[in-house]
Amino acid sequence: MGEAQELIVLGLDPGSRVTGYGFVRERSGVLELVAAGVVRTGAETDFPRRLGVIFNAVAELIARHAPVEVAVENVFVSKNAATALKLGQARGAALAACAVAGLPVASYEPTIIKKSVVGTGRAEKSQVAFMVARVLACRETFAVDATDALAAAVCHLNQRRLTRLCGAR
Repeated sequence: MGEAQELIVLGLDPGSRVTGYGFVRERSGVLELVAAGVVRTGAETDFPRRLGVIFNAVAELIARHAPVEVAVENVFVSKNAATALKLGQARGAALAACAVAGLPVASYEPTIIKKSVVGTGRAEKSQVAFMVARVLACRETFAVDATDALAAAVCHLNQRRLTRLCGAR
């Protein structure tokens, strides 16, 4: 039995001011771009409102594109504790929207995403963007946060394929 069904994965790169998102469809082993962009919360709004913007935007995107799984980049540990805390809260708002929608979420370290997409965990953002464009056969250029989100989705689909090939699950 071949797996001809399609699967849409939402990739997220959470941030308190800019959250990147990317939807990637896999059909018969071929990946294609569905949609990508960023959610901007605005610097002028207070922080709880920014979290609400992230939650509502991710919930609306899920309703529009109907992913079946989510891949999210883990929080990068910052030297500034306040920044790391805000980033974690933004990630929580995005994950809450996924949980309310009943979607399973897989988290990946930035180095794992880079290694999966580029071949090295220390790849530059420009290398990630280049490879995402090649893998998805798209000529569009996206904001860095959207490219990172697409990379998370591609990484997740690569991991799913590897898991199936190795006979796990």
